[in-house]
Amino acid sequence: MKRDLGRGGIAVHPYRGYGSRREAFVMGRVFHQAALGRKIPHHGLLRDLADVVRRIARRGVAGVRVEASLGANRTTVTTDRDGFFDIHLPLETPLPKALSWHQAELHVIRGEEQVHCHAEVYVPPPETDLLVISDIDDTVMVTGVADGLRVLYRLFVQKAHQRTAFPGVASLYRALHVGVEGEARRPILYVSRGPWGIYEMLEAFFQLNRIPVGPILFLREWGLSWRHPWPRPAQDHKHDLITRMLTIMEDLPCVLIGDSGQQDPEVYTRIVKEHPGRVKAIYIRRVDRKPNRERAIERLQQELAHSDCELILAGDSVAMATHAYRQGWISRADLSAVRQACVDEG
Repeated sequence: MKRDLGRGGIAVHPYRGYGSRREAFVMGRVFHQAALGRKIPHHGLLRDLADVVRRIARRGVAGVRVEASLGANRTTVTTDRDGFFDIHLPLETPLPKALSWHQAELHVIRGEEQVHCHAEVYVPPPETDLLVISDIDDTVMVTGVADGLRVLYRLFVQKAHQRTAFPGVASLYRALHVGVEGEARRPILYVSRGPWGIYEMLEAFFQLNRIPVGPILFLREWGLSWRHPWPRPAQDHKHDLITRMLTIMEDLPCVLIGDSGQQDPEVYTRIVKEHPGRVKAIYIRRVDRKPNRERAIERLQQELAHSDCELILAGDSVAMATHAYRQGWISRADLSAVRQACVDEG
């Protein structure tokens, strides 16, 4: 509604959407962007710190009307008290089947002010054979979520080009995305417990590292304030989101990817039990070798021993790629590419 240019104002930020052939979902936020002083340089540490403060200080604008259209399908919603809008759009008029990415048109209206923008929406093609759902922190990107206060610095201060992807991750995810024939266009959905304020950084990080982009819609509003300076707990955050994805994607089989540092193995095992036959493999990246944690994951492997889902505790991306190749999900050439990437990037 106002071009920023450091002066602040009202900003609209739509996030990548997702859906099926029956329905689509788009989220975004309307917020007040704090102004930056003209004396702050465009580059350097002072500018970085100012940008961090500005992201944290964003204030959502409640009650704003958002009109959305995707193809011939239309609906209207309003922003909540934090400025977020959550669009659920039934697709009564089908979208073109030849496309995976579609463009939703958004009209944001606040009084007499209006802004037009768009959001990308991923809908898997009819022939899709596999859904991939991946954690981000310490699974794709080295974060150290178990390192206490250090994670706050990594979340809010580090820029995309300063962050590190695990060796072979980009090659592995590209292989899973394209499949054996190279044209599968499988959806990759990313989940995280991080705040919406790092969304822009994640977008840049994925593009810089040539990791297949997908909806990164599953971050949450931390709800920070002077009275509550720490993130609010989200005990079932990943479980609820993944369950929602499995419901939307109907009978599509799924691979879950996470890490051993937090509760990914436990959450994923619970999902396997609640949705028999849907999850074909769980890949857990080993980020530490604590004996108690290793034994806990071994017990989960035993719990799944009689299911058709195998839990792989993987030391690197090659171990995941090897299992995926044996299952017929990626090609031999892509397996070799993952191996070489681990050598080059390690």
